[in-house]
Order: sequence, then structure tokens, then C-alpha cells
Amino acid sequence: MTTFKSIIGQEQILSHLQNAIAQKKVSHAYIISGEQGAGKKTIATAFAKALQCENPVDNDACGVCKSCMQADSGNQPDIIWVTHEKFSIGINDIREQINSDIGIKPYSSSHKIYIVPDADRMTPEAQNALLKTIEEPPEYAVILLLAETTETLLATILSRCILLNIKPVKQELIEKYLVEHCNVTPESAKTSAGFCFGNIGKAVRYSQSEEFQELKQQVLKLLTEMDVLDLAEVQEQFKNLTADKLDINDSLDLIQLWFRDVLMFKAGQDANQVIFKEDLSKIRKQASVFSYEKIENVIKAVDKARYRLKANVNIDVTLELLLLTIREK
Repeated sequence: MTTFKSIIGQEQILSHLQNAIAQKKVSHAYIISGEQGAGKKTIATAFAKALQCENPVDNDACGVCKSCMQADSGNQPDIIWVTHEKFSIGINDIREQINSDIGIKPYSSSHKIYIVPDADRMTPEAQNALLKTIEEPPEYAVILLLAETTETLLATILSRCILLNIKPVKQELIEKYLVEHCNVTPESAKTSAGFCFGNIGKAVRYSQSEEFQELKQQVLKLLTEMDVLDLAEVQEQFKNLTADKLDINDSLDLIQLWFRDVLMFKAGQDANQVIFKEDLSKIRKQASVFSYEKIENVIKAVDKARYRLKANVNIDVTLELLLLTIREK
């Protein structure tokens, strides 16, 4: 059951939204920005439920009234999730699901709430169509735009919305959540929280996915055996691990976290600072032979690879450049 109380971290955002509810100063348009898995939909759901709740408690949803029950089942008639079939959100998606509907008063609630996942995929035409609605919305309307990045949103959209940026959640809070709510051992929770860089959705997936655990083992095996393989063999193995873009991003995260461990151990010789404790002997070995410059160059190369992938640079070229950096003596 999603409520403000169920959300881990994000105290600043939750305080802002609950104060807006308490003071009856809810904006007509918000942008909730954060990477995949950071909790955009969870925050939007909790806010929508709290606004529509029939018996709110401390500016939060009660979780048991008719509206809350409908929201939990996806059937609250005045909470509308905007969908799209193509990669981008086109002008017709906005016109048909928001603009042509927003003039109709709420069916049973005080507000009519439109939640737009993937809002950063709106075409400029779609954004301009939405802009007209945001500029002169009905009193009861609230539009929540969920975006991984605000870079693709028009300045005119940004200027008319309240921007809420999701922050990384503290590692100890994620560890506690995994142990208490996901039936994860403390050791696994620590590894998962360390991997996710403050992204709780990623931590949950990491801790519960057998496929991800297998990917981790394969990536780490390749990193520790790279010196005894020729470049063609390394490239082929890495290509097999990155069959789709999700695997590529996960693999890049694993590579960066591995070399972060190598760097931390080289600097402090402290096993408690290492995430991959089960591979401590291999981390110790690489820390003894890799220079600080080499390790830092690899970590920077991973960031460059991510940037190139977002810019749609050829995947094979991107991976080859990264692998050359890793293998460089």
C-alpha cells in the first residue's frame, strides 16, 4: 500500500507536498525528476492518493477509504495515468488523454489528477499542446510529469511547473528496507545497497533477481580474467553480456562499482569499505598492480560510455573504447 509514510528517504519532497496539501496550495503542475527506479511513480501515487483521500491522516492517505482502495487497484476514476504506444509521446496522446478530458469535472473527488510517466519523451509538439492546458487549467486539475531528465523539456514547460528532484537514498536506509520488507539477509542487503547508488528500485531488483545475480558473476569473472584473454575474446564475451540496453547499463554499473572497490582498497587497505567482499582476494590483487591513474581512468571511461549510449553512439564502438581503457597497461 503506497502512502507518504511508505516512502524511504525523499524527506524534502514529501515535506513540500504535504505542506502544499495542508495549506491548500497545491500547484496545477509538477515535474518529478529522477532516474529509473528512483521512485517517481511511487511519489506520484502517494501524492495522488493523499489528494483524493476521503479521510486523510496528517496530510497522508488513510489507505482504507473507497478512493484509496480504488487507487490501489488502479480504478480511481479521477487519477488518470497517461499511456503511449510508441517510444515518444505524441501530440495526439496529449490531446486525447489530457486536453479533451480535462474540461470534464471530477467524477467523485475534489481533484482530477493526470500522471504522465516518461514525460521527457514528449515531442515538442506534444509539449506545446500540453503547455496551453498548463497555462489555463481548471481549478481542480493537477498534472504530474515524471521524467528521468528535464533536458528534453521545453523551457516554457519547466517555468510553469514545480520541479521536484529525487535525491539518492542513504545506504543504511536502503539496507534496513531490504532486510525488513524484502526478506534479504543483512550481507545481501549491504551489497545491494552499495550497488544501487541510492536508487532503491535498483536495490530491490538487484537483491531479488536471479538473472541479475548471474550477470554480476559473469561480469566480475570477465574483469578478473581479462588479462589472460585476447581482445577479440573479451569483446565477444562482453557483447554476450550486453544483449539489450538494460544489461549494458547494469554491466556498466557493475564495472564501475568493481573498480571503485579496487580504488577504495588500494587507498585504505580496509576490507570493510569493499562491497564485493566475497571477491576480496581478487580486489587485493588488482589494487596491488593497478595505479591510481589507471583505476580513475576506467571509472571515468564508464561515465563516458554511459554518455555515448545516451547519445546513441554505436554500441560496439562504445564498448570497444571502454574495454581498451580497462586493458590498458
